[in-house]
Amino acid sequence: MISLQSLTKRFGAQTAVDALSLEIPAGQIVGFLGPNGAGKSTTLKMLTGILAPTSGTATICGFNLLLDTIEVKRRVGFVPESGAVFESLTGLEYLEMVAALYAIPAEAARARIRQFIAFFDLSFETLTDKLLGAYSKGMRRKVVITAALLHNPPVVFFDEPLDGLDANAAVGFKALIQTLAREGKTIVYSSHILDVVERVCDRVVIIDKGRLLLDGRPDELVAAHGSGTLERLFTQLTGGTELEQRAQDFAKTFRP
Repeated sequence: MISLQSLTKRFGAQTAVDALSLEIPAGQIVGFLGPNGAGKSTTLKMLTGILAPTSGTATICGFNLLLDTIEVKRRVGFVPESGAVFESLTGLEYLEMVAALYAIPAEAARARIRQFIAFFDLSFETLTDKLLGAYSKGMRRKVVITAALLHNPPVVFFDEPLDGLDANAAVGFKALIQTLAREGKTIVYSSHILDVVERVCDRVVIIDKGRLLLDGRPDELVAAHGSGTLERLFTQLTGGTELEQRAQDFAKTFRP
């Protein structure tokens, strides 16, 4: 479903993504991990057609990212980290605009929107009476997730999807992506909440400085490195243990 072939992105002299190659089959939930600045969001933006790669390419559902950009965009859903929306629209206006862009008939779109807002425990009145600029961060996130799934894409990219969601909504969302994967959808899940990734993802891909570090099942990778948890493995690979020591040294400055 997703194939990266030496995908690379440079910004001037800086290499954000460095010859990344991956194969992801249908029905798999892949945790896409890395420290800040590792190139995760840049990779997702290339795979969704927002950024053009400097070199290399990728295919999504068999369509070439560079040659069939529109076909790729028809088949992917994307929840960006920013959660950006048109703040001067109501939630319903925004979702109906997204549905129109994907040529979903109005009646079918309205039915799907009602299903999603019921799942996320949003009232229809909230969608019609409030502009998105007045929504809480969690409410906006629910609308953005709905927009990403509205056209029933076979591939979905999530960048920090739990940001702003309350505990109940987060539990529901985790169940949702597992259900989507069982139905054959491919999910790429980028997050810093590693205990969630360890529980819900079939596979994790860890990158740093734009390069692939590790790729495999979470339990197998943790066992192979004797780390105990995915979080501990991640810190070992990306220099987090040094940060822990620096934090301990810094805390000593507050002692009387």
